[in-house]
Amino acid sequence: MNSMHTSQTKTYSVAIIGSGGSGVVTTGQIMLKAIANAGFYGLMSRSSGPQIRGGESAAMLRIGKDPVTCLDDRFDILMAFDWLNSDRFNDEIPLGPNSTIIRDPDAGDIPQELLDSGAAVIDAPLTALSKEIKQGRVNMAGLGFISDLMGIPKEAIQGAVEDTLRRKGPEVTQAAQSCIEAGYHATKTDSTIEKLPAIDNPNPRWNISGNEASGLGAVRGGVRFVAAYPITPASEILEWLAPNLEKVGGSLLQAEDELASVNMIIGGSFGGVPSLTATSGPGLSLMMEGLGLAVTSETPIVVSNVMRGGPSTGIPTKSEQSDLNIALYGFHGDAPHLVLGALDIQDCCFTTQWAVQLTEELQTVAIVLSDQSQGQARAVIDPPPEATAAGVRITAPADSEDYLRYSVTDSGVSPMAIPGTPGGIYTADGLEHNPKGTPSSMAGDHQVQLDKRLRKIVDYNYQDDWAVTRGEGENVIVTWGSSSGASFEAAERLTANGHPTKAVALRLLAPLQIDRLLAQLNGAKRIVVVEQNHSAQFFQYLHANQVLPGEARSLARPGPLPIRPSDIVTFMMEDF
Repeated sequence: MNSMHTSQTKTYSVAIIGSGGSGVVTTGQIMLKAIANAGFYGLMSRSSGPQIRGGESAAMLRIGKDPVTCLDDRFDILMAFDWLNSDRFNDEIPLGPNSTIIRDPDAGDIPQELLDSGAAVIDAPLTALSKEIKQGRVNMAGLGFISDLMGIPKEAIQGAVEDTLRRKGPEVTQAAQSCIEAGYHATKTDSTIEKLPAIDNPNPRWNISGNEASGLGAVRGGVRFVAAYPITPASEILEWLAPNLEKVGGSLLQAEDELASVNMIIGGSFGGVPSLTATSGPGLSLMMEGLGLAVTSETPIVVSNVMRGGPSTGIPTKSEQSDLNIALYGFHGDAPHLVLGALDIQDCCFTTQWAVQLTEELQTVAIVLSDQSQGQARAVIDPPPEATAAGVRITAPADSEDYLRYSVTDSGVSPMAIPGTPGGIYTADGLEHNPKGTPSSMAGDHQVQLDKRLRKIVDYNYQDDWAVTRGEGENVIVTWGSSSGASFEAAERLTANGHPTKAVALRLLAPLQIDRLLAQLNGAKRIVVVEQNHSAQFFQYLHANQVLPGEARSLARPGPLPIRPSDIVTFMMEDF
């Protein structure tokens, strides 16, 4: 094992591919649920072709005894239910001489490019096995076969199948269980694939997607009104929130478009209800004027933006960290606001909750950036921690004498009157105003209010939640968002091989915590900034704020392929 190109803790990477209707994603979801039942951690990312409906798909899993936050460099096992258009996934599913391809003789020939990887081949009569069972499915036979090959306990798989397919009726469930049993008992040649180790008394694990975690974080933070227009890859946030908001007395409204949705949540928050919308890049573009209104009127709202490949319609089903610039700079005028980036699927919950708390406390706008690789992926995780900001909106008491909505305070935060509060009438619109809220074009009023809106977010103490730092060393990787997992793993590999490396992943992107970041970079001899976009947006942002030395280097690659740990290791090793 070359430890520079593998994780220090053994993990198992599995890819499953097939055409539309073959049950690829269902198979991956059942396997993920099963490994959770067995006490393991895991990550499942999915990929699909460019079709609106149907078409080929892939489920890519990584399984381990410790938390898993990124895909590995290579896949240990590839199982295909058929090879139709499988070449679309060649770049996303790298194989090597230590990989194994599971071949169904009835599914056609393995593409030569995959055989050229040097991967071993194991025959598995999945089609034949499934035909012997009434309502038998190839994917369930494959699930049993691969589970036995990896050493996943049969009872864990059977329990996951029961949970997943119960709603389809006993006949379907029984057929699936029979196919799995047949797969477990199918004759196999000797394999070099290591078995998963047994875990005694496993702790409870959560099986959750990034979008579901974002929705949970919103509810935890106090959001009780959501208005949004569906858009890939953010729609699952709304699908999760729609029934769950009702359980806590909240509500969700599907707006006619993104412009309407942002204006609706401004209205909801103005009425005293913490509010959120969810969107992706094209929708965020449409919301910018409304977000400026919320900044000027100091109305707290949160936008959860699940990034995808751009520009324009771009690549809706693939991931990219390319909305950073619009999140930071898309507002017209001077409009200070919060920008946060979730570091992994578990962190989608924490970061969204924290964002809601901060907006309520600071009466401003927060944009929370996740992306398709987080939002639509699923992970087996420990329960997410709670964010601990106060999250309390300062409101005006009844019958305030000479109430000044935008009074100048030391903190920059002024009491906000909820509609109906006696003596709390004020004007809240997009015009500049004086402390009372009366529209004003006076230079003095403009200066005072600009200072006030900036001061309240810059002077706030974000404590240690602004970033996550792992490791120590004179080599430093600086990153954010979904690039964090690969960066942490790369730092671990480099350190283990004699190149002590620290990884710093920023959760709070704006306002940038310059002094704290400079302290983390102090004494560094090599600095690499890692991000998944074409124009090195994060690297340029850090340079603009004068936190990087001139010799700092940028590793910026656009989607849709993820940045893998070995990519970062190889890039860093060029300097050694």
